[in-house]
Amino acid sequence: MENLLSAAVPAPAVLRDYAFLGDGERGAVVGPQGEVVWLCAPRWHDDAVFSALIGGPGHYTVRPQNAWRVRGGHYEDGTLIHVSRWVTDEAVIESREALALPAARDGLVLLRRVRAVRGDARVHLVLDPRPEFGAAVMAEGRDTPDGHTAEGGGLHLRFSGVALERRPGGGRQAAFTVPEGEERDLVLYIGRRPPDTAPDPRRLWRETEAAWHEAVPRCLDTAAPRDARHAYAVLHGLTSSSGGMVAAATTSLPERAEAGRNYDYRYTWIRDQCYAGLAVAAAHGPYPLLDQAVRFVSARLLEDGDRLRPAYTVDGAPVAEERPLPLVGYPGGSDFVGNRAGRQFQLDTYGEALQLFAAAARHDRLDRDGQRAAEVAVRCVEQHWRQADAGIWELEKRWWTHSRLSIVAGLRALADSVPGPAARSRSALADAVEAETRRRCLRSDGVWLRAEDDAGAEGALLLPLARGCLRPDDPSTHRTRRFIEERLAHDGYLYRFRHDDRPLGEAEGAFLLCGFMMALAAQAGGDRVGAFRWFERTRSACGTPGLFAEEYDVEQRQLRGNLPQAFVHALLLEAGARLNGPEPA
Repeated sequence: MENLLSAAVPAPAVLRDYAFLGDGERGAVVGPQGEVVWLCAPRWHDDAVFSALIGGPGHYTVRPQNAWRVRGGHYEDGTLIHVSRWVTDEAVIESREALALPAARDGLVLLRRVRAVRGDARVHLVLDPRPEFGAAVMAEGRDTPDGHTAEGGGLHLRFSGVALERRPGGGRQAAFTVPEGEERDLVLYIGRRPPDTAPDPRRLWRETEAAWHEAVPRCLDTAAPRDARHAYAVLHGLTSSSGGMVAAATTSLPERAEAGRNYDYRYTWIRDQCYAGLAVAAAHGPYPLLDQAVRFVSARLLEDGDRLRPAYTVDGAPVAEERPLPLVGYPGGSDFVGNRAGRQFQLDTYGEALQLFAAAARHDRLDRDGQRAAEVAVRCVEQHWRQADAGIWELEKRWWTHSRLSIVAGLRALADSVPGPAARSRSALADAVEAETRRRCLRSDGVWLRAEDDAGAEGALLLPLARGCLRPDDPSTHRTRRFIEERLAHDGYLYRFRHDDRPLGEAEGAFLLCGFMMALAAQAGGDRVGAFRWFERTRSACGTPGLFAEEYDVEQRQLRGNLPQAFVHALLLEAGARLNGPEPA
């Protein structure tokens, strides 16, 4: 067993073993050895203080001193409060951990409570903050009988709970014992300014517990209530008070080893935000995550109009240009920050926004700004729907079928949900887009192509078809679903498209978003058994803590890509709600 008191950084673990702590403004990734290996501070798109996950030097580890026989962990129901658990020869030890709520934008509080469940808990602690992805160091600071303070990289740090000593190679360390039946609170603050007051751990825990209890609904009217609550908690933990929801907490976790597909997902994708809002509307109605999605998307449309970017920071600022980091990366990957997709034109984003506004209107949650934003989106569709775009997968500009069917779904949903003089023109525009898309992209046998010049199968088409972009009796819906299943399904999982002639699984993993899309499409088509089969199979592809990445390696049963992937959790929530509803007429 590696001795973390002497090792420079913890060894990487498989992605399925990592847990996630989020407070909406930033997120931490915690490994099976009690190691916090990822934390950007003070906010999502800022540089990491702990970056060992992608080969950086910083981490914060709390674990047993002795080797353990069994380890485990779980989330407390409906929260992102995580409990790590180890069974040693001498003791059973738990570490309860969370980012404190309510969250502040300019500073975070990371709570850890070590409990000796059975026997005395002998614990090792390493605190080694390295701001700016390890490029900066914290000044020596001041050691106290109760903790430590430091400053560096534009950040202030205060740790309390146990006395620390200098550690060879940098950082601080401690070895301490918690008597059987007792607990020890550890509180870490990192922020732009020094903390105002000394921490009161018991008050911080009470406030955090209360905030989670208030934020997450019971989700009892879904097919999988506990998983739905967990999905809602993940989405809540990824959503800033400014309204923006990051696509994932991390950057550069590879989708395929040595394939060069490593991206920074610490930004708000308009499409993903719409998926989350639509899922909440389907599952629960007027809950805060719906209002936040409408508020954020409306603001971006009103500000940018037909220059709408696919992705923004959670504050609505442009995404930084992509640049490499001088780190070794997670195994099989390389490190980047920024994302070039932030400047693409993705037509389907307007369609998803229209569907979001329609859902908000059905719940009487579309305010004046939302109505104005919907009008802007319709005008942008009128002006640009004939243009080639990068599409949902951010590829080369083409006449992607999914993009057109998404705006057809959005226009029709808005016309149905917001009656009035404009509804007729929106329906007419939807008819015109559908007619031209049929002419260009529908095969003679009634199967939709990926694009005007690509006859392959496309998993993303399932979503607009499931959401009613066409008449319920249109035969192309069923035929396309069967075509996609025949060509893109393997062992109960679905891939998004074929990259080339290689077997499915060699080019990339199964795409979990598409698996839940298939469940929605089967439900909409009246195939309730098939819908549940797809739902249950896809939701099995999570890690031990119940988190989903973007892709799933079917052969190796491993997660691939950034973690946790918001749109997968959103589609699980939506599918769980729709599968528990009435069967389609």
